[in-house]
Amino acid sequence: MNPIVQKSGLSVAGLLVAGGCALGPAVAAQAAPAAPAAPAQTSTSQTQRSAERILGVDYQAQPNFYYCGPAATRIALSAQGKALSQDEVAKLLGTTEAGTPSALDTTRVLNELTGGKYRTTEIRDSVARPDQVEQLRRDVLAAVDAGRPVVANIKGTTVDTDGNPHSYEGGHYLTLVGYRDGGDTIRVADPADPALGEYWVSLPKVANWIAERGYSS
Repeated sequence: MNPIVQKSGLSVAGLLVAGGCALGPAVAAQAAPAAPAAPAQTSTSQTQRSAERILGVDYQAQPNFYYCGPAATRIALSAQGKALSQDEVAKLLGTTEAGTPSALDTTRVLNELTGGKYRTTEIRDSVARPDQVEQLRRDVLAAVDAGRPVVANIKGTTVDTDGNPHSYEGGHYLTLVGYRDGGDTIRVADPADPALGEYWVSLPKVANWIAERGYSS
């Protein structure tokens, strides 16, 4: 793994949104946590909250250490009927061996190709605040319900719901393609992890993964 980070671009909030890429996560199998017992009775709101929605995408792994941005953006575009190669997306993003500059670029390209409904949101703090976690939930639910995967610029290490760690200390881009439990759990399509391809991560962990960076929704 040879992650490279480049900071570039100023958002409407006036903060830098850092880009980055990585190839090959650190993954180790661990025991999956026990599933919670189902409630005896389920109300209408509980039924809606437990609903699962996953968008159909054409998954492709990134071919090198710096193409995570093009790969993640291409995955998002594939759900919206846009069939572009990673090279084509990389050219639009301005991706180089230094990576893709920022979430501002993924938003720009997604809007150019899908009609302008994406926007960039930053999580400015090093740890996501509760209101930022809830904003991410609303954004993911709204985007996925509208058929738009979310492209997230992340860094650091998190653990998925099966106990597998995913580590991108230099930064990475991945695609949020679904949700369940009312958005408490997010479906991740990870272009650097073809062994899994997709996996589930709890909402707070996804928000903290994005912390100090941003996402296109």
